[in-house]
Formats: sequence, C-alpha cells, structure tokens
Amino acid sequence: MKLQSSPIQKVQFEGYSFYLKRDDLLHPDFSGNKARKLYYFFKTPLKIKKIISYGSMQSNAMYSLSVLAKMKGWQFSYYTRINEELLQNPFGNLKAALENGMKIIDIGHLTLDTGEKNLLSECKIINDTLIVPEGVRCKEAEYGVKLLAKEIIEWANEKNIEKLNIFLPSGTGTTALYLQKTLSSVRCPISNVYTVPCVGDTAYLKKQFFALEADEKFHPIILEPPKRYRFGKLYKELFEIWLELGKQTEVEFDLLYDPIAFSTILPNPQCLMSNAFLYIHQGGVLGNITMEERYKKKFATIS
Repeated sequence: MKLQSSPIQKVQFEGYSFYLKRDDLLHPDFSGNKARKLYYFFKTPLKIKKIISYGSMQSNAMYSLSVLAKMKGWQFSYYTRINEELLQNPFGNLKAALENGMKIIDIGHLTLDTGEKNLLSECKIINDTLIVPEGVRCKEAEYGVKLLAKEIIEWANEKNIEKLNIFLPSGTGTTALYLQKTLSSVRCPISNVYTVPCVGDTAYLKKQFFALEADEKFHPIILEPPKRYRFGKLYKELFEIWLELGKQTEVEFDLLYDPIAFSTILPNPQCLMSNAFLYIHQGGVLGNITMEERYKKKFATIS
C-alpha cells in the first residue's frame, strides 16, 4: 500500500474562510488518519500471524486494524465490552470490521490494570502476535504522521505561507503530538498545532502526550471546549453544528470529534484569523451511520 497525498481545499463556515486537509479521502479502505497511524506496519516486515487490540465497539481504529489484518492475511482479535443488541444488529464500523474477519471478545467481566505501560504507549510483539494499544496510540504512528507533516510543508511552501495555524481534534492525541513534533523542526512555515480533548479532559490528554513524548516543547496547544462533553453522549448543539458544517462546506464531517472541534474553534477566532488556518479532516465518517441514527431518534425535529 502506498499513501497518496490527500487534497487540500478552501471552504467557508460561519463566515470564516479556511483550508481543509481531506485525510478522509486518504485511502478508500481506511478510516482517515488511521491509514497514517498504521502505515509503519505496512512498510515494515513483521513475522506475525495475529493482531490483538481493544477499545469501543464502534472504534475507527478497530475498523482500520481489521482492514490491515485482512490485507496482510493476519488474524485480528478485538477485546471490548460487548453490547449484545449492537452485536446482534451490527452496523457502521463494527459491521465492516466483522465482515473483514475480526473476532470480537467480551471483557465486560474483567478488571483491567490500565497502569501497564503497554496499554498506554507501546506496541508489543509476543511470539507471532502484535499487540496494538487502543486508538493506535504508539510510537510507531509517528512514521505515517511524518508523511502528513511533509505534505503540509510542501503545500504551505507552494502557497508561500510563512505562518500556519493547524487544528485537529484529539482522542488519544497521537496524530496531533507527532505532527507538532515534526513541524517544530521546520523553519518555514512556522506552525502551531492546536487541538481539543474529545475523550476525557485536558489533564487526560496531557497524560497521553507525556506517555509518548517527555519533552513538553513538542506538545500541541490544547484549547478547552466550551463545556465538558462526555464522549459518545448526544448533545443537540453538536448535532446542529455537524448539520451546518455539511450544508455550508458540502463536506461530510465525523459526528464524534469534528463538532466538538468547531464548537471550540468558533469562540477562539485567533486560531482562524491570526495566520493561515488549516483544519485536518481525519475521517471517521463510517461511524456516522451509528451516531446519526441515534441523534435522529433523540432529536427527531432537527434536520
């Protein structure tokens, strides 16, 4: 597999004009930026037969790992707290991952020690099995994120952009961290990477950064969302932002991360106005099937 540079287009939202990096178009079989985070495993010969990972039942990483395993001819076992209703009627990321041959294993009855370092920031090979942390939050992800940074640098130089503000929402924060780290070594453009925590709070996200990179000078700038959003919970204002994003930009955004990002960006116009502004669309739209159905059931009057 070879990654082609994803396109960048100019869009407008709520009166602001900015650039949009379309990593949602990066690869037809992957969930956006997960193709970058997993690229190391495509390019590096590994003597393995199986992948193990864990997380939620509708994880973008889960689906992308199932694609990787299918392409490589590996088995893929995924540990999660199983929702039986969803398992009996799968759709979105779960349905696609199961179709790719993923084996799902329930951990609802287990107590896990999340203090184990491998659960935080290390991929580990045991015999013929590769263990991948939740969300592909591991040092190997830096390999593919460097390609993202390279694409941004080349584009900015072509556009004669000397100062650039970049924004992308964070789950584990892996992409934002390695993007800032790589861009920090470049003189032009001078780049600031901004992010917002979508899973947990700022303290949680900083902990994830430190698990991967001890030097804080390489950490992205964290902006606080307007209020604390519980990950995966339905919020009317976030659905409304998502609908408006689609109408005004004619681009489908992710329903979990992007609405939180734009609810954070709009009250902080310095991110948009002080320098050229680039928003990175990280994909994840396959999961919208699940989220949109939930939203329409709860907020039937919104359309």
